Amino acid sequence: MANLVDSNRMGMVLFKSYTCLVSTWLINTETATNNPLTYLLSFIDITIFRMQVSKMSLIAALSTLASGAAFTSRSAFPRVAKAVTARAMSSNGPFPYGDDKMPFYALGVNLAKQVGGQTGFKSLLDDDELDLVLKGFSEEITGTSTVDANTVLMKFGMELNKILQERSSNIIERVRQEGEEFMAGFLDCNDEAIKTESGMIYYSMTEGTGASPTLKDTVEVHYHGTLVDGTVFDSSVERGQTISFPLGGVIKGWQEGLQLMKEGGKATLVIPSDLAYGEAGSGDVIPPGATLKFEVELFKVN
Repeated sequence: MANLVDSNRMGMVLFKSYTCLVSTWLINTETATNNPLTYLLSFIDITIFRMQVSKMSLIAALSTLASGAAFTSRSAFPRVAKAVTARAMSSNGPFPYGDDKMPFYALGVNLAKQVGGQTGFKSLLDDDELDLVLKGFSEEITGTSTVDANTVLMKFGMELNKILQERSSNIIERVRQEGEEFMAGFLDCNDEAIKTESGMIYYSMTEGTGASPTLKDTVEVHYHGTLVDGTVFDSSVERGQTISFPLGGVIKGWQEGLQLMKEGGKATLVIPSDLAYGEAGSGDVIPPGATLKFEVELFKVN
């Protein structure tokens, strides 16, 4: 499920996730030479933390953030990670290994999902390239590599960055273009829909009669969020539970759209990427550059 909170945006899904490890080694060559595992372990720690936060439901994330910058402290990580991991894994049926081995399997899953992200290595690399990635990872982590890791990264790290950046940019541009085409089609098919100055689309489905919220208010809503291809990435409707959150703490498209609504109203918001998650995307469910469509029902303004 997607987290709508701006402050929990993840880095660009593939490029920033993978190349931050490369960049760390390149910038800290001397220290890394003394202890090559230091930065890898740090990367793994951040990887798991970000993965768990990205998998939190909107309701869990917002309730935590309401008390302050809850995820800025390392002390908060074990508590959050444990709860989210248990919740996510318990819903997937039988596990491939026993309970004594599954924590290590979970580490592998976390690393793969974080490094691959929702764009995925399969979208950026061909099969032969992916085999090389897996071979490099396996040999380095098992200590069977015949080459020095720092030498490889120093020699080929910048070229890796260039390749991933170019390929990621192409994907982002394609996703952004698909969003623009969807928005144009939505306006053509819905005469009463309006495009605001910011670029988002607001379409009132049911006019409310109560108060309109401000950024200082807390709102109670139902929402159903989809990508332009209809994929559902988050839905309080499907969970069967409304959610309350401070309006000033969510993405800009929601801030603008809900201020146009009144209590009792229902509207469709079509939000371009620059008012949502931009080139970062969100976790493994919202691609970088994605336009988002929400059906929102506003129940209460406090």
